Amino acid sequence: MSRQIGSPQRSAASALLWPFTVPYGIAARFKNCAYDRRWLQAQRLSWPVISVGNLSVGGSGKSPLVLLLADLLSQRGWNIDVLSRGYGRSSKTVARVHPAGTPEEFGDEPLLMARHGLSVYVGADRYDAGKLAENETGADSLDLRRLHILDDGFQHRKLSRAVDIVLLQRADLHGQLLPAGRLREQVRGLRRANICVLRAEDADLSERVLHLMGRRGQPSDPGSVWIVERRTTLLADPASIHNALAFCAIGDGEGFFNGLRQAGAALQSTIAFRDHHIYNLGDISRLKAVASRCKANCFVTTEKDSVRIPPALRAELEKQGPLLVAGLELRLKEQPRCIDRLESLLQEHLQLYPRNVR
Repeated sequence: MSRQIGSPQRSAASALLWPFTVPYGIAARFKNCAYDRRWLQAQRLSWPVISVGNLSVGGSGKSPLVLLLADLLSQRGWNIDVLSRGYGRSSKTVARVHPAGTPEEFGDEPLLMARHGLSVYVGADRYDAGKLAENETGADSLDLRRLHILDDGFQHRKLSRAVDIVLLQRADLHGQLLPAGRLREQVRGLRRANICVLRAEDADLSERVLHLMGRRGQPSDPGSVWIVERRTTLLADPASIHNALAFCAIGDGEGFFNGLRQAGAALQSTIAFRDHHIYNLGDISRLKAVASRCKANCFVTTEKDSVRIPPALRAELEKQGPLLVAGLELRLKEQPRCIDRLESLLQEHLQLYPRNVR
């Protein structure tokens, strides 16, 4: 049994909203043209910026990729912080994310990354967030191996970046623009990307993506197109999860449920809430009621969702059964060569734009 809460009938909505894609597309093209022709100037931070973004709204695995890149680059001696808008936060201030904070203060994804040990700064203006990070650390530090990772930054062109990394899904290559579809901009925007990341099941698209990027080379070359393998992980033995109710509020709910099944979990039912949904007592009561009807003896959700469930609500849910948290593990195919390529792009940028030491 599968349920989806808060999701409109997509086909009917797309038909009604299609006329609005024209003004949206014109506005997006004008903005990009203004930056491409330098009618608008991007602001430059003292340290290089790696942007991780995508073409569409919803979940594509940006946060797990940010965590992976931060880990791999840290192993090579880079000191890293993350800059994020902090989607869904109530505060408008620029701030460093405290791991003990709440999603209302910082947003769920920044909070999750901070709890993984990263220094994360949030602000609608990512330049101001970057300046706060540099001022707290000391922008004139002798440590030259410092950089920012800009989370969800491909369309945030107000901030200059050294490297643009774009995650792609198969649906992006034939999707519609917002608001009828999920695309933030047309696929022609991939010409701005230095690196595109495809899921392993979409590896056959490598040659087409290289063409869209305006690159020449072999599809297997990890320089411009990276292939990422994804695996859902559970602390509990997946084989022991045979009567579970899985729920989430992420962009790719079906991908999460399928990942659980591939990991060996047997799901009695699934419930997908709207992306970034903040859980309340009514939701907990609904989950418990569904679990009773389908005879589920435990609950499973994502790391990001677990951040959005306050301790009191979690305790209420666990009166009926334990809540298990699943993670998403990423690995790049030819991972060392991919990071070599990323470092070479960073070094090229530093040669063109030596760090601004105050």
